[in-house]
Order: sequence, then structure tokens, then C-alpha cells
Amino acid sequence: MAAPNLVSPTTINGKTTYLTLANTNETNLLVNSASSGKAMRVTNITVANIDGTNAADITLKIYDDDSAGTGHAIASTLNVPADSSVVLLSRDNHIWLEEDRRLTVTASAASDLAVVCSYEEVS
Repeated sequence: MAAPNLVSPTTINGKTTYLTLANTNETNLLVNSASSGKAMRVTNITVANIDGTNAADITLKIYDDDSAGTGHAIASTLNVPADSSVVLLSRDNHIWLEEDRRLTVTASAASDLAVVCSYEEVS
């Protein structure tokens, strides 16, 4: 199915997803499957460092395939100080996640970073 016409969408739902990065593996944050019939407007991604002592780095990538493909860095090894938050994307610099695309995050330290992603699902 093709992505929706953004001039006259049928439905727009506001959604939020979140996770704590339990390890240093690349982890899917948001996936728009190839046959979803939706477009996702990512309006905010905030990373909080929940470690009170140590800084950690975050990497955010967008992929041109919902399960494989080539990753393109949006933020690469960006430092998040201890007990601080960093905004990676905001409404002012939002991105669209088309069908067959995904966002991934990678932490430099296990269990130190929590990620919150708000988006609009358009169909």
C-alpha cells in the first residue's frame, strides 16, 4: 500500500513510545513497516541520562528499510551528561518516517539512557 496523501489524511493520531537502553546494541526505536499505509511525523526525541555519575553517548540513525538497509546518522555519539536530558529532534526540526523506514538508537553504556519519542501517525 502507498503512503497516505498528506493533503487530506483520514486519521492523525498522536503517539509516544519510550525505552531504556538495557545494553549497547543498536535498538529499534520506531518502525514504519513496508505495508503500513501510514506516514509518521516524528516531532520529538528526548534522551535522558539516568545515571547520576557518568556521562553516556547516544547515536540515532534512520534506515531506508524497516528490517535491514543502510543507516544514516541523525546524531552520532552525542554526549549526554549525567542526570541530564538532550533533545535530538523537536517540532521545529521534525522528520517524516515513510513506509519501510525505521529509527534506531545505540547507547555507549548499558542501562544509562532512557529515550522518549513522540510522533504523529498519519493515515
